[in-house]
Amino acid sequence: MSSRTMSVAGTFYPDSCSEIERYISKFNSIKIDTPKPKFQPKAIISPHAGYIYSGFTANQVYKIVAKEKFKRVVVIGPSHHFYLKGASVALYDNYATPCGNLEIDLEYSKKLIEEYKLLIHIDNMHHEHSTEVQMPFIKHYLPDSKVVEIVYGDIDYKELVPIIKKILDEADTLLVISTDLSHFHNLAEANRIDNLCIKGVENLDISILNSGCEACGLIGVKAIVSVAKESQIIDYRTSYDASGDSQRVVGYLSAVLR
Repeated sequence: MSSRTMSVAGTFYPDSCSEIERYISKFNSIKIDTPKPKFQPKAIISPHAGYIYSGFTANQVYKIVAKEKFKRVVVIGPSHHFYLKGASVALYDNYATPCGNLEIDLEYSKKLIEEYKLLIHIDNMHHEHSTEVQMPFIKHYLPDSKVVEIVYGDIDYKELVPIIKKILDEADTLLVISTDLSHFHNLAEANRIDNLCIKGVENLDISILNSGCEACGLIGVKAIVSVAKESQIIDYRTSYDASGDSQRVVGYLSAVLR
């Protein structure tokens, strides 16, 4: 059987299951007032940096969707390392994580490629951390779900819209849009820029996103914002909270949408 192997285990997240569980246990031990969803989520936005920086923010939103019963989770993230004019769907039997394999919904993945010319399969695109860092959370909180991985390259967000509409129309399917926010500004500037991303997501307003949001997964964010009916911010923080470095800050957001 073919496997989507781990590319960033031991760097972005621990390469042992016990360490991942320790991280999640630690995140869950931190008591903050997490907003309760005002609706049943069908999609989430989740960050993809190292767990020491963005894991808490991601964990907050995965805890919420763990209460739902999803048979399939589709993860869409940007390519950081390989150029592609289009997007690639992972065509393997399973997806490896330190806590065991997740089954890939191969039949559904192949149907997506058949239906949308934008989608192909390129193996190099599936060594990508933006999608991979989501999988240990899915394994922990939604262990019985099958997964689909889509990594996009040089595309317009409008090209993703019909694919996202199809995914959202599927019963018992969760969509994960992976993104971090601004990179390497000082803390005050990071907060200012990230607030544009937050307001754009919160108000489902593409024009606000276009006014200066610097999310690396902005294509995916615009696509979900353009079709969502409701959204709610769950958590925002920056790398400063973990590192204490206020000069080279990266922002992280999690949200639920339907």
